[in-house]
Amino acid sequence: MKTTKFWRLVVTASVLSLMTADLASADSYDRRIILINQSDSTIAEFHASNVGTNSWQEDILGDSVVPPGSSVPINLDDGSGYCLFDFKTVTRDGATIIRRGINVCNTTTYTITD
Repeated sequence: MKTTKFWRLVVTASVLSLMTADLASADSYDRRIILINQSDSTIAEFHASNVGTNSWQEDILGDSVVPPGSSVPINLDDGSGYCLFDFKTVTRDGATIIRRGINVCNTTTYTITD
């Protein structure tokens, strides 16, 4: 009987250890990207929302813009642990580009082209 309890404890401890390791590894990803503008239009707004959110988050650029040929570093770590994000880019001339399911844990750049 004591042997059965011992092995249950070992299995439970192992499962908890693996679950903790998964959470730690998800948190250890670098969620910073470089937004690169290779289009002919100035990027006026850039929104990024993790795929668990049903609305666009605030404009990350704020009062800044990204002119053609320029780039800007962006930190997308919102504390949620998500790696997949939806991006909404708005150019100064009013064009909107939406891309969904970008894995920011596996990419370091995001390029806008014409």
